[in-house]
Amino acid sequence: MSTRIETRFAACATEGRAALVTFVTAGDPDFETSLALLKALPAAGADVIELGVPFTDPMADGPAIQAAGLRALKAGQTLRKTLDMVRAFREGDAATPIVLMGYYNPIYIYGVDRFLVDAKSAGVDGLIVVDLPPEEDNELCLPALLAGLDFIRLATPTTDDKRLPAVLANTAGFVYYVSITGITGSATPDPNLVGQAVSRIKRHTALPVAVGFGVKTPEQAAAIAAGADGVVVGSALIDALRATLDAEDRATPATVPAVTRLVSQLSEAVRGVRRQAAE
Repeated sequence: MSTRIETRFAACATEGRAALVTFVTAGDPDFETSLALLKALPAAGADVIELGVPFTDPMADGPAIQAAGLRALKAGQTLRKTLDMVRAFREGDAATPIVLMGYYNPIYIYGVDRFLVDAKSAGVDGLIVVDLPPEEDNELCLPALLAGLDFIRLATPTTDDKRLPAVLANTAGFVYYVSITGITGSATPDPNLVGQAVSRIKRHTALPVAVGFGVKTPEQAAAIAAGADGVVVGSALIDALRATLDAEDRATPATVPAVTRLVSQLSEAVRGVRRQAAE
């Protein structure tokens, strides 16, 4: 039986286009606004949603996503509340894949076995846990796969052909290619280099390859979409959200529309790029 992630990437490939993967932080700037945004993303054009789990020490994240996590934590967001958010989203959307993205510590404290049961029942489809390397697959990756959750691994510009098989060994759903060396939102990816990297990864796996880190504008998204199965946008959406907050970092009536407007522009750009490989 295909997972939601497999089904969605296959549908996008059939349409001859890349998927738009959007990242937002759960609970930013508060639970109610975050849930409203989550519910609005599919209609705006998001094909897959990455939902960031706030953590106090997000080592791979740039300033924008770090700040979003701190806003969420200040507002009381927890891993349990993040699962509640997914459950509430699923009441109105049974098709859009949701991937939880974050770090191992909150899951470890929650309890791996309990977390996997609760995540699956809430409607989570996959996990990206950036601080668990393949050498630690027994900790979470293999149990997650057994529980029916895709475990999505990151490949980077420094992941060479010798390392790549280990990275891909237990990866499921899609491969997340980090297009730059560094933290999220810190640089702009080179579409030519990205295309070459995606081709190299595809020589090792049949999984879709989604490209993220540094994609901020519709033009950049379109350029990446020409050579990837998916385009991931996160920091730009967080920036759009932050720009609407009041002086106390509280949501305003402009908060959700500002993010969905950008998602619509990104979706239009990605959908405008026909991929010959998928036709």
